[in-house]
Amino acid sequence: MTDRVEHNSGAPSGALRTFGRTKGRPLSARQQGLVDNLLPKIALPDTGPVEPDPRFDRHILEIGFGGGEHLVAQAKRHPDTGFIGIEPFVNGLAKALTGVEESGLENVRMHLGDARDILPRLPDESLDRIYLLFPDPWPKTRHAKRRFVQDETASEFVRLLKPGGLLRVATDVMAYADHALEVLRRQEKLTWLAGKAADWRTPPADHITTRYETKRLGDCAPVWFDFERR
Repeated sequence: MTDRVEHNSGAPSGALRTFGRTKGRPLSARQQGLVDNLLPKIALPDTGPVEPDPRFDRHILEIGFGGGEHLVAQAKRHPDTGFIGIEPFVNGLAKALTGVEESGLENVRMHLGDARDILPRLPDESLDRIYLLFPDPWPKTRHAKRRFVQDETASEFVRLLKPGGLLRVATDVMAYADHALEVLRRQEKLTWLAGKAADWRTPPADHITTRYETKRLGDCAPVWFDFERR
């Protein structure tokens, strides 16, 4: 069976790509059905402003949710919160749709594509949390400009978070960790919440471990950086 889904998961015009492949093995019939039928019901609009779901007072964005394990589990845990998930890999999105359907979730919206297409379309101070968990690391120095965390995206995080809102970045690649910290600490309105090494070496109490995380594919133990928007 072939992938019939049509999507634009390339980088925004003129922008470097920040992620790897966008398609893997062909979707199962069930997955394809969810992409064809469920995704259009919960997808973000293709153009124009992206307004938070008015049914909820709190809103959380997860960028690059992979197979959706963290996104779906958090949405189940917080049914009174609106979630937005963005993922360029269609197979991962299809897995997440399976979780949304099986759990009967009504508080999740999704976008298949590049998060940089969506961030500028969200309103100022509209998000309570942003998760960027284990993004494509681009570990080589010459590829550092492809990492999602850059000064431009960090500025968008600041614009989108409400005062007191939380940004969480996790990685298991040392070069990405060093890069992300350097970039994010340049933002005057972001405060790194770590007071000691255990604060970034220990998973946060509300973290949900994913299969990817347990594979330990990076070159260091996972680290979690929590920043608060002032």
